[in-house]
Amino acid sequence: MMKNYGIPVASEGWPFIIPLVIVTTLLFAFGWKNTAYVSLVLTLFVLFFFRDPERAAPEGKGLVVSPADGKVIVVKDIFEPDYLKQQVKQVSIFLSVFNVHVNRSPLEGTVEVVKYNPGKFHVASVDKASLANEQTAMVIASGKHKVLVKQIAGLIARRIVCYARPGDAIRTGERYGLIRFGSRVDIFLPKDFELKVKVGDRLKGASDVIAVLK
Repeated sequence: MMKNYGIPVASEGWPFIIPLVIVTTLLFAFGWKNTAYVSLVLTLFVLFFFRDPERAAPEGKGLVVSPADGKVIVVKDIFEPDYLKQQVKQVSIFLSVFNVHVNRSPLEGTVEVVKYNPGKFHVASVDKASLANEQTAMVIASGKHKVLVKQIAGLIARRIVCYARPGDAIRTGERYGLIRFGSRVDIFLPKDFELKVKVGDRLKGASDVIAVLK
């Protein structure tokens, strides 16, 4: 699974951060201060974007935690036809460029399905993004229940990273991937779960409970 090796920055960020640090240092060394300050601001933003704080998932039976930081933009009942094939409760979380973009497992279980689907790059906050946009779907089996989580690319996002593989055991709140530069995460829960969130709520991944098994 995804690790940050004790440093609060996602490993996916280093290919961006290290070159920026080098360029910024050289610009200051050669006295190109105006350009160097622009490069410094960009470096700090990239560090900020790829930050990966430690989070402690709440303990308790039947808890489902948020898979991402962000704002709840959809809460509804739908029929999920592709993976769960049943009536479910959907919660969609929109991540702006200012949110932590590391994704975390909403509950403990075994990864059954990981499937990447190429697609479009609509603005992540619109409804059609859930079906039409590039995405990676992951199904987690936990006891008799199965939960679907989708990492969905947005208008700016152009890379979805998912380290989970079918057969992996995964813990509540464990890091399993990220989406670069603005995105959306959808979670689909069986009817047996009672939602604890509403549209407009702001969530922290792994920390905030979004549903409880009835």
